[in-house]
Amino acid sequence: MFRSIRIDAVLIQAVIAGALSFAHLHDLAEAAGQTGWKAWAYPVSVDLLLVAVWRRLRTERSKLAWFWFLVALVASLGANVATAGLLDLDHVPAWLRILVAGWPALAFLGGTLLAHTPTDHAPAPAPEPRPVPVVDRPAAPEPAPEPVPAPEIPTPEPAPALPKAPTAASVPAVPPALVDHARKVAAEHRTRTGADIDTATLRVRLGVPEALAGAIVAQLA
Repeated sequence: MFRSIRIDAVLIQAVIAGALSFAHLHDLAEAAGQTGWKAWAYPVSVDLLLVAVWRRLRTERSKLAWFWFLVALVASLGANVATAGLLDLDHVPAWLRILVAGWPALAFLGGTLLAHTPTDHAPAPAPEPRPVPVVDRPAAPEPAPEPVPAPEIPTPEPAPALPKAPTAASVPAVPPALVDHARKVAAEHRTRTGADIDTATLRVRLGVPEALAGAIVAQLA
């Protein structure tokens, strides 16, 4: 089965533009003195230079490729404008004849430079190494240090026993009223005898034990 043919408006426009440009270049070259097959070779030369520039621009946007693109574009547009009635094709100026005659050498130079000049391809950057995930592993337990033997502490000798001081429990408590009464008895005894009362006399006068009498005498002193 044959595929259906689809009409592309862009392709038709390109064919029409190419045919007109081809015809304008042929007419200009023929008016400049290039007759016969030579006049037909000029549009082919311009179109081939445009193709070479287009292939170079696909791989590299260099200044050399843009320069020769402008040269081929000026040649094609110049022919279109020159053949639009602005130039008398029956009396072509000398400078235009010189340009048309020198075009083959210029086109050959441009095609050679475009075909044999190495392209400056920048080296692709090396892929960055991916970071290796670090797994936190528990650290091995350190060996326990060997116990240091404790220094021997000499056992202190027991201190000699001190004599026990008399406690407050061994001293009998004296009521304040008994002390006041004993003070009166002691004052009477001093008035009558002129001397302080002793423990034995106070014990007899008060009728208390000897320990309590001694405690009362100590408070009266």
